[in-house]
Amino acid sequence: MFKRILVLLFVLSLAVTMAGCGQKSETPVKPAQVEPTVKQLSGTVIIDGSGTVYPLMAHIAEEYMTKVQPKVSVQVGRAGSSAGFKKFIPGEIDFSDASRVIKDEEKAALEAKGLKFGTDILEFKVALDGLTIVINKDNTWAKEMTKDQIVNMYLSGKYKADDKVLWSDIKSDWPKEEIKFYGPNENHGTYEFFFETILKKQKMVKTANLQQEYSTLVDLVSKDKNAIAFFGFGYYVTNKDKLQAVAVDFGKGPVEPTLKTIGEDLPYAGFTRPVFTYLNVAHAKQKPEILDYAKYVVSDQGCERLAGENGFAPLPSSVYKGYLEQLNAIK
Repeated sequence: MFKRILVLLFVLSLAVTMAGCGQKSETPVKPAQVEPTVKQLSGTVIIDGSGTVYPLMAHIAEEYMTKVQPKVSVQVGRAGSSAGFKKFIPGEIDFSDASRVIKDEEKAALEAKGLKFGTDILEFKVALDGLTIVINKDNTWAKEMTKDQIVNMYLSGKYKADDKVLWSDIKSDWPKEEIKFYGPNENHGTYEFFFETILKKQKMVKTANLQQEYSTLVDLVSKDKNAIAFFGFGYYVTNKDKLQAVAVDFGKGPVEPTLKTIGEDLPYAGFTRPVFTYLNVAHAKQKPEILDYAKYVVSDQGCERLAGENGFAPLPSSVYKGYLEQLNAIK
């Protein structure tokens, strides 16, 4: 009898256990977490303007198309700051790069098109550039110059009525050979910065040979011992093997342009300037690839990371983050 009772209890216990196993668990099993993916975009982004900003923007575009959105075509031109705005105002391009701030008359032209600056058009400083004075590698006498010497030599009529200035006009012990002046032409913001900010809108020497292409300027100076030219630091950096930069004395001794000296509060401040890109917000609202690219430009993967590689001093991270917040608010 005792054994029968034990067998009965075992059978009942087994039945209860099996019934429990047949019930669903009260705690649901969580599905595997899927990592969010970047939405793949397609389309075209059109940029034109500053030849100075071109190497930086072209590098950012290359990285974006290679690593982020391979189906988006980012086309970057280098017609010059003024030429870029002439395309930007009628809406022919999405971004206008500029090596100088937009002019009042350009703002007025945008507003005449119904585009409000600061709302429909956004301005972004992308980096800081150091205007660089370059000379031929064989020039052994003008490696250091004061800011006033540079300004005066480029001023029309300062030394000679016909503007055929000799090096010895600048310093008596320098060669009695004519200086060959070069620079970018009026399409470029670099010319405007030099003329308006450095020369204070005084006439430039009539003998100055002004060119559209920076590569042409590099070639001309590299072949002429008496040549001198001005352009952005980035073009000097990529042509150090052909040119040398003049160390400029702003009053506290000669300063060479470098990424450690270029800055609004740094030793090369006298020739430092911000460079920009301008965005048509209406285009960004219509085409997600334009807005997405704009965000990449001001992200830590865009200007902040690539500025130095292209001869520009990056801005503080907080500046780029502020721009990114502006772009995130666009719907």
